[in-house]
Amino acid sequence: MFVDRVKVFVKGGKGGNGIVSFRREKYVPRGGPDGGDGGDGGDVIFVASSEKNTLIDLSYRPHLYAANGFHGQGKNKQGKSGSPLYVQVPVGTVIKDEKGALLADLHRSGIKVVAARGGRGGRGNIHFTTSRRRAPDFAEKGELGEERTLILELKLLADVGLVGFPNAGKSTLLSRISAARPKIADFPFTTLTPQLGVVYLGGERSFVVADLPGIIEGAHQGAGLGHQFLKHIERTGVLLYLIDIAGTEGRDPYLDYGNLKEELKLYHEEMLSKPAILAANKIDLPQSAGYLKEFRARIKDIPLFPISAVTGEGIDALLEELYRRVQERMALLPEENLEDHEIIYLSPLEVRPLLIQVEGNIYLVRGDEAEKAALRADFNSPEGLRRFQEAIRRLGVEQELVKAGIQEGDIVRIGEMEFTYLL
Repeated sequence: MFVDRVKVFVKGGKGGNGIVSFRREKYVPRGGPDGGDGGDGGDVIFVASSEKNTLIDLSYRPHLYAANGFHGQGKNKQGKSGSPLYVQVPVGTVIKDEKGALLADLHRSGIKVVAARGGRGGRGNIHFTTSRRRAPDFAEKGELGEERTLILELKLLADVGLVGFPNAGKSTLLSRISAARPKIADFPFTTLTPQLGVVYLGGERSFVVADLPGIIEGAHQGAGLGHQFLKHIERTGVLLYLIDIAGTEGRDPYLDYGNLKEELKLYHEEMLSKPAILAANKIDLPQSAGYLKEFRARIKDIPLFPISAVTGEGIDALLEELYRRVQERMALLPEENLEDHEIIYLSPLEVRPLLIQVEGNIYLVRGDEAEKAALRADFNSPEGLRRFQEAIRRLGVEQELVKAGIQEGDIVRIGEMEFTYLL
């Protein structure tokens, strides 16, 4: 099954907790704190791989979680970081947020995208020693990893894209010029999913052709296969318009060509700026001669190659021209510096500001900084509790609670922690 769009939830691993520990050795009085830090949580990382050609794996596994970090240990031993979760996706995958904004483009094999970073490990008590606090009895807990919902879309990377209405003969042509074996039948939309084929011209000369599902009028608005087809054209370097020059479906070949161009223009006007060639297919049929003569007289804006995908007539000349156009385009592309694209980090999530919500006598405190302070605090230690209270005051939480009308005895909930408010 070919799957080219999936929705996934990614979550980085939670950081390990720092620990409270004191040095205990014979003949070493007052050894001092030696609690180690927790390890960082693992990242969720997408990797562009040429071994993948569909997103079907992710359609069955839409929730992706990296491993948590390990807790710290005594003797100042840091916990092991959580293992990153590497997820292979096909080359040509783009990553978008839920609103459709483009976040990353995995256009080359080997590109890595860090989609959700793991949480930072908590600090052990060794970090909280001061001249006045010689034996801190508290440590930090680890932070939660990033989490977000993403849309992954696959846009095929092909040198040449076959563009034509249903039954124009695209699948037949692809099966003749490459080793691809798409399903071929005498009814519309035989090709329901994109098919790729490699064309070899001898020596080291080759290029990739994509047979894309047929367009119908209104495709740019989603009619028929709609955007499921059109989005794949964006990545092809050269367009090959394929026209049924024999009019076997009762269609006018000239109008077909005009309608194809119009659909591409309405979807994305830049599509018409791509190098393009027109192939008039089915010249082996008797009625094609009249149509072809009229067609030649009216078409002046594009090279025309009469062919027969069934008999092979005219195909060699067409392939040579396609290869020449592909090479011309490749020569114009800037050289890639592989170092620049080795690892891509998605933009950090937007920080949620402080917000107080009141539900009866329960005051819900929302906001990333306040929730992070509650998550990292060590409530088992009076000193840790005092540090949390100082952080809350510094963030303005107490001031906002008073403005919201909180009274002694009311409940304050920050994240998963719940407190009774006392004056």
